[in-house]
Amino acid sequence: MTSTTASGQASGQRGLALAIGAYGIWGVLPVYFHILANVPALQILSHRIVWSVLFLGVVVVALGRARGIRQAARGRTLLLLCASAALIAVNWFVYIWSVETGHVLEASLGYFINPLVNVALGVLVLGERLRRWQGVAIAVAAAGVLVMAVSGGGAILISLTLAFSFGLYGFVRKIVAIDSLGGLTVETLLLVPLAAGWLLYTGAQGTSGFGVSAGQNALLLAAGVITATPLLMFAAAARLLPLSLMGLLQYLSPTIQFFVALALGEPLRPIHLVTFPLIWAGCALYAWDSLRATRAPLPKTR
Repeated sequence: MTSTTASGQASGQRGLALAIGAYGIWGVLPVYFHILANVPALQILSHRIVWSVLFLGVVVVALGRARGIRQAARGRTLLLLCASAALIAVNWFVYIWSVETGHVLEASLGYFINPLVNVALGVLVLGERLRRWQGVAIAVAAAGVLVMAVSGGGAILISLTLAFSFGLYGFVRKIVAIDSLGGLTVETLLLVPLAAGWLLYTGAQGTSGFGVSAGQNALLLAAGVITATPLLMFAAAARLLPLSLMGLLQYLSPTIQFFVALALGEPLRPIHLVTFPLIWAGCALYAWDSLRATRAPLPKTR
């Protein structure tokens, strides 16, 4: 075995560990929010933003990235980051709220739908060509969404909001000229005035969840690390692993969320027994088509 091959295998193993770690953390994240269920969702969101800024600030300074990020976050890039900041704030809030109101199943459904939303955005906005089986996958998943919507399941709005907010967030971040660490740092900096203001207001009103107990304080302070760490792990893994493998691993997170929801006592209703298999079938078709496309031989050139 050559040193180059060994180095490549080591990088692949490190990337796989980072990706599994990131998706694993996102998968069990509902447990964290469930423990903090007595703290209003908007307060938890604000703590996520404030403590993420401090954590990311330490990382940025340690890596000597402050000047580069400041130079990159200008003009069009800054405007796009304003949009991505708003989208990720909506996504985080709805996700926290869904856990606190007992809708983790619908939240996991949203993240199963998300990859198919990404494909649809690529076709409709970026003009990408839709492969036949991708179209079938989207149609099957859409049937699942339609069944739940027609059944009067208002909670489908949670799934769709999470899927589309994160899908649009990913689209904006795809076209913005800044890396993952810089983008996340600027996004949280843009949101921190509102978040800090809300925490100060709730503190003045005597409704703050901070200060209730040492344990709860520690959990809220940990929000920054819990938020930023999997994102940084994901960004590192994306540089080390093939896109097709990252595409398959992304289903790990909503799968864990699904079982966490059952462990938390959420009922699996009859409509779920129709909707989830349709969504899973769509995701399976999409994953199969992605693997098939990566293994297809390149066209011969003359």
